[in-house]
Amino acid sequence: MHNWWLTKYFFAPLYYVRLLRAPPTVIMFPRQWEMSSKGLRRQKRDWVIPPINVPENSRGPFPQMLVSIRSDQDRNISIRYSITGVGADQPPNEVFSIDPVAGKMFVTKPLDRERRSSYHLRAHAVNMNGERVESPIDLYIYVIDMNDNRPEFKNQVYNGSVDEGSKPGTFVMHLAAFDNDDNTTANGMVRYRILSQTPHSPIPNMFTINSETGDIVTVAAGLDREKVSQYSIIVQATDMEGNLNFGLSNTATAIISVTDINDNPPELTSRTFSGEVPENRVNVVVANLTVIDRDQPHSPNWNAVYRIISGDPIGHFTIITDQHTNDGMVTVVKPVDFEQNRAFMLTVVVNNQAPLASGIQSSLQSTSGVTISVVDINEPPYFPTNPKSIRFEEGVPAGTSLTTFSASDPDRFMQQSIRYSKLADPADWLSINNTNGQIITTATLDRESIYVKNNIYEATFLAVDNGSPMASGTGTLQIYLIDVNDNAPSLLPRESQICERINRNAGINITAADTDTDPNVGPFVFELPTFPASIRRNWTVSRLNGDYARLSLRTQYLEPGVYEVPVIVTDSGNPPLSNRSIIKVKVCPCDENGDCTLVGAVAAAGLGTGAIIAILVCIIILLSMVLVFVLWMKRREKERQTKQLLIDPEDDVRDNILKYDEEGGGEEDQDYDLSQLQQPDSLEHIISKPPGVRRVDERPIIPESQYPIRPVVPHPGDIGDFINEGLRAADNDPTAPPYDSLLVFDYEGSGSTVGSVSSLNSSSTGDQDYDYLNDWGPRFKKLADMYGGGDDE
Repeated sequence: MHNWWLTKYFFAPLYYVRLLRAPPTVIMFPRQWEMSSKGLRRQKRDWVIPPINVPENSRGPFPQMLVSIRSDQDRNISIRYSITGVGADQPPNEVFSIDPVAGKMFVTKPLDRERRSSYHLRAHAVNMNGERVESPIDLYIYVIDMNDNRPEFKNQVYNGSVDEGSKPGTFVMHLAAFDNDDNTTANGMVRYRILSQTPHSPIPNMFTINSETGDIVTVAAGLDREKVSQYSIIVQATDMEGNLNFGLSNTATAIISVTDINDNPPELTSRTFSGEVPENRVNVVVANLTVIDRDQPHSPNWNAVYRIISGDPIGHFTIITDQHTNDGMVTVVKPVDFEQNRAFMLTVVVNNQAPLASGIQSSLQSTSGVTISVVDINEPPYFPTNPKSIRFEEGVPAGTSLTTFSASDPDRFMQQSIRYSKLADPADWLSINNTNGQIITTATLDRESIYVKNNIYEATFLAVDNGSPMASGTGTLQIYLIDVNDNAPSLLPRESQICERINRNAGINITAADTDTDPNVGPFVFELPTFPASIRRNWTVSRLNGDYARLSLRTQYLEPGVYEVPVIVTDSGNPPLSNRSIIKVKVCPCDENGDCTLVGAVAAAGLGTGAIIAILVCIIILLSMVLVFVLWMKRREKERQTKQLLIDPEDDVRDNILKYDEEGGGEEDQDYDLSQLQQPDSLEHIISKPPGVRRVDERPIIPESQYPIRPVVPHPGDIGDFINEGLRAADNDPTAPPYDSLLVFDYEGSGSTVGSVSSLNSSSTGDQDYDYLNDWGPRFKKLADMYGGGDDE
């Protein structure tokens, strides 16, 4: 075995050296036909040209001769040799070359098998004219692999996991390394081994790796997450089939996490727990149960689930798990009563969300007792029957005792008294005895009251004990009022109209309204009174059904007007009640459709012909007065407009709209020279200025005045001073426009038809009377005071 390794790995490089230093092989072009005296004769086929093997990463020197190629015709003629193909005249170019005369083929640089493992070239032989003298031959060059690449892991760190308590031989994870060398030789054959394990608990070799596949498996029992939750393993990959003397190596780290299983049952920290709860309270935490679980926190193997297995048959309590601490919070979900249960003895068991692992038994500490004490508090009084319903006929007089509405105190172990009061009595019909709860009427009960809904009257009462603190309860009393016939019916409608002449279908349908209920309402009886006699002489009532009747004329004609017809309505109560009601009937002339006409309606309203004429005359007089007033206003407006003014209309200076003749227009008037309006900087150009300049203002060449500077935030009292100082500075500033300067005018020519204005003089040789200004109205009062006021005294 030792000699085989020396031969394979130690003498292999020497073999490659001998291969390079061996005499070069001569490759001859094969010849299939030759000429003889007897003609063309076939020769035997030459042997197959063997491939050329070239080791990679050769150190040279270069160029290095590989083979010699020749043709047997080089004895007679001069032949030139060449090679073509990838590595010769195709990329990568010039890896191989050939001596065109001698036919020696060379490699010019080191080869890399990992880039290209073989080359296919063709050798050519031509004469000096470039004519082919031999058929091309194929040359196959193989690059022999050298162990120049070490195994490489895809990742430096690999993560795997295995359940705690796993048996030996359990698969954990897989690692793989890749070697770029030829995997058909020892150069690319990788083997794996574990260099180290951290920590060494419980033994240093908890895992092993398959040297060929890279699978990591457990080799020993004893994995316990609660003791060691993670292992770190250094794995080495070596080529040359794992030979450490000749192979190249690389390492990677495998992180193996020990996953948790539910191998630790939860254990309560105490055998007994206690708490207390006030009675009649819900959603209150009364006890806190603590538990220990060594499994992975916040996992199903750690999360606790509490159950009450005895001591609470009705379900007053539940246990809620705190998601952060895993504690059990005993919570009241149904109110407890001190008078019924002064304490509860609960038995609680705790489990995990996930079931225990196979072979793991529950702990005795998974069960505990919980004692809950009920604290007595002052409970409010309550009415045993709430609401309480009673029945009475309406009309019960004041002072009648209806019932006793008393409350009970649930605190049987407290000696307390209860007092009563009225909380709500909409109609103020009732009173209650403050010690025994007796209900007495203070007014007559009326079913037809607005405070009675569906025949029921409701009142609310308050019961208060004398505990500390005091507690109160409310109760509702419902009084069902039985109807009695205490309301007479009333006639409907109260007004109507009918034609003055009897008609077959003419008549007024009447009915009655009664605030009572059955059987104290309809059917109703309608009849006309016997007095006065004209009622039954002119009118008649006929029954339609139990609730309706028809009122119609008995005579053929009745004078138009408004008639008050009394009708007696009687209900069906026991005893029956009657009511004499008045219906106002308008009797009027009708058209062919049986509808009252407009004149007839007016006549029916009780107005005679004289009254109608008087109304029309009044309307005509009122319209005439309005017309006369309008004509008078128009005439007055016309006189005011035609009144002559004291001055000539042309001299009237009041606000008027004046119309002037248009003097401009046309394209010639729109050619303006705006440069004439600009102020020149000096007067030197005035002489050279073209005609048309009207004036030039010269700014005085003196220092400008200094104006007061306004403060950033002026005081309100300084604003007046600031304005006065600025005004004073502007009045005394000679550099402020308009400037007092020389005015230059252009000569406009002679021959004007307008006379000289030098003869105009504003002075007067004599006194002028301005008293007439007083007659021009208030607009000229100021001028009259200035010029017409007489001499100053």
